Formats: sequence, C-alpha cells, structure tokens
Amino acid sequence: MIQIFGTTKNFDTKKAQMWFKERRIPFQFVDLKEKEMSRGEFESVVESVSRAAGSRAEAVELLADKNSKDYASFAYLDDYDKEEKLFESQLLLKLPVCRNGKNAATCGLEVKIWEGWK
Repeated sequence: MIQIFGTTKNFDTKKAQMWFKERRIPFQFVDLKEKEMSRGEFESVVESVSRAAGSRAEAVELLADKNSKDYASFAYLDDYDKEEKLFESQLLLKLPVCRNGKNAATCGLEVKIWEGWK
C-alpha cells in the first residue's frame, strides 16, 4: 500500500494525490498536522532514501525542505541531530513523502519513480 505523508494545504501533496488518483493506484493519505510518522515509518523512509542517495546523512539532507522557514534551525546541526530534528519536526520534511511498503520512499514530486509503483 502506498502512503502519502503531507498536509492538506501543500500543493505538491495535492499534486501527488491527483497523480495516484488519475492512475487508479490506491493510496493512504496521512496528514502530518494530525498524525506524524511513527519512529518505524520514519526509519524506513530514511533507509529507503539513503539507498538512493548513498548515505543516511545525504538522505536526511534530501528529506529536509530547504525552503521551510524553520530550515535555519536545522542547517547547522550535526548529522545525528539533523535526523532527530526531522523526526521531532516532521513539517520540516520536503513534502510529499511517499512510501511504497518498507522498501521504497520518495520526498517531493518524483513522478518517474512513482511510475514503477503499483
């Protein structure tokens, strides 16, 4: 099952929902303002992104929204603290975070990757 983590007011999250709806691919939407990712969900997202990025540190950088107003409080932390900050402040994530089971995850609009998902 595909999960889309985002907020109802985020335009990229809305685009992702429309993309999956248009292709009749079932998904579950999780509003991060109402319910955040569990530690296990967050870990599987970081692991999946790190496989593509090359390392956990690079994955955490990719997952962070550099356009967020809170990014300044994140940018100068060390790698471990950055990961903890992202988990604690999940609205700092680059939305949407889309997860296909435990093995695949993306942050932002990644249509080319989604095309291989079912």
